[in-house]
Amino acid sequence: MKGTLELTGMKFHAFHGCLDFERIQGAEYIVDFRAEIEMDQAIKSDKLDNTLDYSKIYDLIKKEMSIPSSLIENVAGRIMASISESFPNLEHFTIKLSKLCPPVNGPADKASITLSR
Repeated sequence: MKGTLELTGMKFHAFHGCLDFERIQGAEYIVDFRAEIEMDQAIKSDKLDNTLDYSKIYDLIKKEMSIPSSLIENVAGRIMASISESFPNLEHFTIKLSKLCPPVNGPADKASITLSR
């Protein structure tokens, strides 16, 4: 049986951006993860070894968020690559990376990038 595993609302203070003050002050970011996974074994066994350990997903995302980048596209791409490398059997997943209060010439709640595999 296929199912969806989501880990959403992961909050980070990070130093991404093209502007100097973004690299100095940092900004708030939210990352959402979603994966389509096979759940039969986890349902039957009730064992963590038979599912996707989302604490490991969190740790991978946290590591990539700690590396400053100019573009959120770059950060999201690194997150995708890190997860793909660590979980090669994970075929379908999505990352959404949102920068809260982006520096634009008007009100905006967030700027987001979504990548899927």
